[in-house]
Amino acid sequence: MGCVTSHLLEGDAAGDQYTDQVGSHVVSLTSTTYGILTTLDHFPSTTPPKTPIPQYTLEMFERRCPPGGEEAVVVYTTTLRGIRSTYENCNAVRSAIEGAGVRVSERDVSMDMKFREELRRVLGVGDEDVVVVPPRVFVRGRYIGGAAEVLRIHEEGGLAGLLEGLPRGRVGSVCDGCGGARFLPCFGCSGSRKLIVGTRSGASTVVVRCTGCNENGLVLCPICS
Repeated sequence: MGCVTSHLLEGDAAGDQYTDQVGSHVVSLTSTTYGILTTLDHFPSTTPPKTPIPQYTLEMFERRCPPGGEEAVVVYTTTLRGIRSTYENCNAVRSAIEGAGVRVSERDVSMDMKFREELRRVLGVGDEDVVVVPPRVFVRGRYIGGAAEVLRIHEEGGLAGLLEGLPRGRVGSVCDGCGGARFLPCFGCSGSRKLIVGTRSGASTVVVRCTGCNENGLVLCPICS
């Protein structure tokens, strides 16, 4: 009897010791885990701060005003696809400006020599050996730049501010007169650049150069230009 009681007491003591060890381990584990969780709350955020949108104003750009560009967006472009990068840059700039819902006065230097000469005059380029590559953008008489400058401003979110307050255009609309080409064959010579007129005596006719169209026999669309 004494031996049994002794073993039971020893067993109880061992059980209490095991319980103490387990309890101590649980408490230690819980404290460590809590400490880790608490430390995680103070880890610095890995989210990068938002980059502020650059503030552009028209006063930041050089004063160079094309004819009729005081309260308008004037874009000199080309529709020729001979140089693919130039053609695509013109399309990208046009889309960026029209996407802002602003009416664009587009002047195609490949369709009318007058626009090519006008652009050189506005930029002050007198040397005939210097090639002015389109597109070139002017807003309210300020020279914004070429494709690289305009698209960078657009990507930074600053283009809308430069176009604020300008006449609105219909996004995606196509002119019923020219289908968006902005030019039509001359109404007088049908694009041939030649007219047959009678002499003063009326006895004969002569062929003269049509003065109502450009070098390509085209005139600006009277509806959208």
